[in-house]
Amino acid sequence: MLTLSTLWYNIFMEKKTYHHGNLKEALISAGLEILTEKGIEGLSLRNVARKVGVSHTAPYNHFSDKQGLLAVISTTGFAQLHQILLDTFEKSMDNPPNILLEIAWAYLQFALDNPAKFKLMFSGALEEERNHPAYMEISGKSIALFEEIISFCQSKGQLPAGRVDSLATKLWSSVHGFTTLMLENQFPPQYLQENDIKELLRAVVTC
Repeated sequence: MLTLSTLWYNIFMEKKTYHHGNLKEALISAGLEILTEKGIEGLSLRNVARKVGVSHTAPYNHFSDKQGLLAVISTTGFAQLHQILLDTFEKSMDNPPNILLEIAWAYLQFALDNPAKFKLMFSGALEEERNHPAYMEISGKSIALFEEIISFCQSKGQLPAGRVDSLATKLWSSVHGFTTLMLENQFPPQYLQENDIKELLRAVVTC
């Protein structure tokens, strides 16, 4: 239980050590840095507070617990990825043969540019997802977008007729697997030396 003297001390320390304009964003950035350096196991609200330079109780003004922080980071990541894929889709609609390749390439680039965030998004570390409405909303929008892309490609003859969810499962599994292997540097060197990466990815999305 916090005493009055402890509370005033915490406020004093936060004013003394914290000079940024947005504490919540600073905490999120610190969380991403810790994820990059130490992985999910090293992430805690106490460690995030220490990295930012505020009292260990300060993060609780924005996150109920570690799960709350994970939810915000994951939600932000999915929102960024959704926007990137939506922009890519809209730019590629006039060139149907390349839509799937460009979508897959954008997915790969997002992962390579944001490795810690991407790994968290698909780690399963976020428990009780339904307790985080913003996360559930963006997850639903992302699935709907992917299905829209597949339906569009079917209408243009770039994908075979059939159940959209079945094609979504096949394509996402293939692209995500490729992305994960790239992210973890698990491809044999000769595969990458002898081939253009984007052309390798084209083969992955060709049905």
